[in-house]
Formats: sequence, structure tokens, C-alpha cells
Amino acid sequence: MAIPEWLEPMAATLTDQRFTGPEWLFERKLDGIRLLAYRSAAAAQLFSRNHLPQHLPDIAAAIAALPGGDLILDGELTWHGSDAGYHVFDVLWLNGEAVTTQGLEERRALLSALPLVPPLYRVPLVVDEAPWERACREGWEGVIAKRRGSIYEHRRSPHWLKMKCEEAQEFVVGGFTDPRGARVGLGALLVGYYEHGNLLFAGKLGTGFDTSLLLDLRARLDRLAITASPFTGATGLPKAGVHWATPEIVVEVAFLEWTPNGKLRHPRLLRVRHDKPAREVVRESR
Repeated sequence: MAIPEWLEPMAATLTDQRFTGPEWLFERKLDGIRLLAYRSAAAAQLFSRNHLPQHLPDIAAAIAALPGGDLILDGELTWHGSDAGYHVFDVLWLNGEAVTTQGLEERRALLSALPLVPPLYRVPLVVDEAPWERACREGWEGVIAKRRGSIYEHRRSPHWLKMKCEEAQEFVVGGFTDPRGARVGLGALLVGYYEHGNLLFAGKLGTGFDTSLLLDLRARLDRLAITASPFTGATGLPKAGVHWATPEIVVEVAFLEWTPNGKLRHPRLLRVRHDKPAREVVRESR
């Protein structure tokens, strides 16, 4: 069977959940550029995820020198100074046939049999009890959770989940939205931080709660109810189903990053803080 000109690469879905389990394997998420390698007739071509040719002679030569026939590899290109490295995490085509319908473990076994030498590297498994904690501790971009037995899909898949390293800091609650559907207590907290005496709006916080906490926070916020927004010059505030509160409750929040307009991306509640005065909450810098 002839090697195809192009196979759409599988993409991971971003998640703010943190979990492990026997049905998942974890790999380091490298901070580089996705790179697909196609080798046929002892010549290798390299492409970006968008099928744009990449000129990397040392990597192409190393792939061309691998034993066997036609080959398609998937991985990440990184640099250390001026030296490029190709970190391979999957194989799509091997010796004249597609292997994308084989399970994850079978494809990893095929990949482990290839004699990769620098500048080619094999992406190892991360077997820590909390892989995302190691990622953040060691300065990685994050980890990828891959479901055991999953095939290689040519789409963004829920069987590959990327857990990026998070930032965390305290925020002050200045209001909340009504719950919807079967949710109880409240929908989302409206949180912010102080700057030059003004409470600036940082976004809506709607994940990380259990039912007991939702009800407890609603009761506390009802006791702190006020008629006007405590946020100064806020943009992006919801317009319907909103309740304002005296900014006294402090919560610790994990989030991926700040957006360009100063809002939290993918925030989740870590805990309610009882040991920090609201007025001491400011935007922290890394």
C-alpha cells in the first residue's frame, strides 16, 4: 500500500480536570511545534500540523536512516539553543500499512522498537501519582492524558486530554449569578482583585464546587447582599440574573492564564480562604 500524502494529525482536548486512573497513560506536554515526519524511498519530509513543509536537514536525515520501509511519525519539535530535537510520541504508518487503528499501547510498542538516536527522542510515560504536579514543579508546559486502547483519530479527540500547568492566586467575590438547570445555590461567582483601591473584575468562576459548598456560599452571599456592583469600571460583567455582594469572601482559584483583556482563562475553585483579608488581594505576578 502506498504511503498517503497526508493524514490529519490527532489533537488533544484541553481540560481543567485533574485525575488519574488505570485507563489512562500520561506523557509530558512539550513546549514546541507539532511535527509530522513522512519517510518513503529512504527520503524524509517534515510537515507542521497544517501540512506546511519544514526544513530541518539533521532531523530529516535521522528519520531517513531508520530501518524499515515507509513510515509516518508524530511528535514535537523543540530547540535547545540552536539545536533542534524531534520528540516522537506516536506512529501512524509502518512498513507499508496504517497502524492508526491499533490501540495506543500497540502503537507505543511499535514505536519503542524503532532505534531512535539524537536528534530523535522517544517521549516517555510520566508515572507519577499526580503527573500535572510534577509538570508544574519541573517547569513543563503540562501533561497529556491518553486513554488506553484508543485508536489514532484524525480530529480533536476526548481520548487525548491536555492538562496545562496552572497559575493560582486569591480573588475577592463581588457577586454571583443565578443557577441554571439542576444546579443549586448559585451559577458562578464574580471575582476580582484590588488595584489602587479599586476592585477590578477578573471573570466568572463556575467550576470546582460541590453541592454543599454551593449552598453554603449562597447563604453567606445573601447575608452580604448589596444593590450595586462593587466592581469599578468593569467590562464583561453578566447583565442578567446577577446579585451583588459586599466584597468580603476570599477564594483561591487555579487558572491557565490571563487573557489579553485581563480575564481568567479556565478558572476553577481550589478553596475558600478564611485567613486573608479581602483588601490584601491583588493581582500577582509570576
